[in-house]
Amino acid sequence: MDALRPGDPARIGGHRLLGRLGAGGMGVVYLGRTEAGALAAIKVILPECAGDEDFRTRFRRETEAARRVDSPWAVPVTGADTESETPWLATEFVPGPTLSEVVARCGPLPTRSVHVLGRLLSRALTAVHGAGLVHRDVKPGNVLLTADGPRLIDFGIARAAEATALTATGLVVGTPGFLPPEQATGAGAGAGPEGDVFSLGCLLAYAATGRPPFGSGAVDALLYRTVHDEPDLAGVDDPALRALLGECLAKDPAARPAAADLDTRIAEDVPGDGASADWLPEDVARMIAERSAAMLALPDIEATVNTSATTPAPAPARRRFLTLAAGGAVALGAGTFAAVRLIGDEPDGRSGASPAGRRWIIGVHADLTGAQKAAGRAQERGVRLAVDRFNSRTDKPFTLAVKVLDDGGDPARSVRVAEEFARDRDVLAVIGPTGDAATGAALPAYDEAVLPLLTVSSLQISYPARVNAAFFQASPSYAALSMPIVNRLLLRPDVERLGVLIDRSGGQAAYQEGYATNLMTPSLTTGTTHPRVVPAGTSDLGPVIADLLGHRSDALFYAGDAAGGARAARALAATPFKGPSMAQHTAMRPEFLERAGEAAEGWEFIAPFTDAGGVSGEPGVPGAADFVTAHRKRFGAAPAAWSAEAYDVTGLVAQEVAALVGSATKGGAGPTGSPTATPSGGTSSGSTPSGGTPSAGTPSADGRPGRAALVAAIAASRYEGISRTYAFDEERQQLVGQDAHLYRAEGGRYRYLGPAPKPKS
Repeated sequence: MDALRPGDPARIGGHRLLGRLGAGGMGVVYLGRTEAGALAAIKVILPECAGDEDFRTRFRRETEAARRVDSPWAVPVTGADTESETPWLATEFVPGPTLSEVVARCGPLPTRSVHVLGRLLSRALTAVHGAGLVHRDVKPGNVLLTADGPRLIDFGIARAAEATALTATGLVVGTPGFLPPEQATGAGAGAGPEGDVFSLGCLLAYAATGRPPFGSGAVDALLYRTVHDEPDLAGVDDPALRALLGECLAKDPAARPAAADLDTRIAEDVPGDGASADWLPEDVARMIAERSAAMLALPDIEATVNTSATTPAPAPARRRFLTLAAGGAVALGAGTFAAVRLIGDEPDGRSGASPAGRRWIIGVHADLTGAQKAAGRAQERGVRLAVDRFNSRTDKPFTLAVKVLDDGGDPARSVRVAEEFARDRDVLAVIGPTGDAATGAALPAYDEAVLPLLTVSSLQISYPARVNAAFFQASPSYAALSMPIVNRLLLRPDVERLGVLIDRSGGQAAYQEGYATNLMTPSLTTGTTHPRVVPAGTSDLGPVIADLLGHRSDALFYAGDAAGGARAARALAATPFKGPSMAQHTAMRPEFLERAGEAAEGWEFIAPFTDAGGVSGEPGVPGAADFVTAHRKRFGAAPAAWSAEAYDVTGLVAQEVAALVGSATKGGAGPTGSPTATPSGGTSSGSTPSGGTPSAGTPSADGRPGRAALVAAIAASRYEGISRTYAFDEERQQLVGQDAHLYRAEGGRYRYLGPAPKPKS
């Protein structure tokens, strides 16, 4: 809860206001206390909305609908005034934790708790359906737990069962993982009460097992499994509960029981009046008691003093930032080495062999002829420049060469490229692949050979399991990028709700980043989201843009490709909307500017690549001048996106190879070497596997570091590049930190605005 502001009222409808619970495009929600001491959540409508007769009519209908729901297990309306100059609606305030909080903190609930939960929530839904409404968003986050039972909340997207659909065909309403197949297909905007029963089945399965019955992950995969796969009910040991969940989760709506039938079929006794929380485990009961005690301890706050009717509320941190442990802390690798200076004195930088006559290879695994050929070519050039710089050193202990293989963006071809690099004993490490699918396909070959692989442009949230940990994701994942996206769009005074448009035309990149942005918003901020998913090839985005704005979205994020981004920009330009709009970096292509035209103006992008002086045509990041000069000299053009990142990771590899060679020369493991530590903490005996390549952990006769030793060195490294600081977490070897870059479409081009802003948490 946030403190009241000087401009906030002291009282509303007989309630003394204690603090702010939240705010949105239509109003502010306060925590209030009646003269009798009862707490209430009070929604107060903004004056500009109250003056809109259409809005007032909708608010009146919402209030009337909420009043029709009569159940002790649904949060009731306790008061309202829809006709006053400042309309408001009050509901009972429930201090208990959500079911999602409880399961995340305490684990799955025992069978009796799930039975009680199911029986009482079925009664809540019976009341909802009896009032002629469909909830349409039954999920763990919309269920509060109290000592005497659960409470169903949030009727924000509930609508009359017979009402005309407010969303276009093909759009998804609700929360993926907890919505019925008829909504998951996009054809069920008018899904009926049977859909709520399916969602309740998902919720109860989650409560019993700790996981949604159709898994988690990318939105598209969730929707597909919801429509086509059987639910995962492993861990539901009670036969009666398992059978009941199976019926609730039937694909055919007609095969599901009605909510009223569930009440009679669940035999578990429910808490009576004044009951303690003995229907819940002890740790959950304690959690509920702590929340309730905190509310009872609220001080008897004095009335708010509005010092001046003309003085605005102070500017400030209108949005509260919530610390996210998973993404907030930045831990650097423990081992650091002296950096190799890659900027030499010779202008060309391409010299002969090292005095020792040792010449080893950096591989480039890239898409040079497929859909991502521009990124692949830029990365190849970055690698070549880094190798030039290293070879320009007069004291270099070895010479580097570049070997480039093209996979064309084809996963099958990517496997063959990986196998060829793995067989070449002179290849120290490989930079690439360019795309997500090619990277996933190639990983087994690189992992088996313990050949270090560093990608700068494959951003998947997760990859197939690996044994030797030779793969490094030297770029922020789609999930990591969602954090600066949320920070940029919601940590501002004029935004409370983010509309998220996920376009299936963008493939997994759109699903993962769009879903992560939707998920992170309530975790990182006090804001809310209104997500929508549209099928691939949707040509008219006008209806979905209208729906996002109709649900009070005051900022928009588009996840998809350049063509879809242009359609979204044109549709948005046809509305009065003036709020911030952003598209995923995958849409940041010339095609977006060309197709969107003037509608592209002002759109922003959070990108994982920096501007070293070429992407926007303006001076780039500090410290990149030598890199830009060398790039122009060698290739006759400014660096493109992804070139600086490839340059950096090649420098990182050269740094670690030089450090290993230097250590051996100064008395460490010699050419024939003593056993060398492997990434897993074991040692390498120096034997040669069947492929003919010396053991990955032992230096070769010419002093070349073993591959496993190089993997371990990279994992422990810290490297200051021109695009970011590189360090990897120990568990998954993903890039540490949330560094990203901000661009804006201005005047028919992309302007670099600098590093993406980070919250002051």
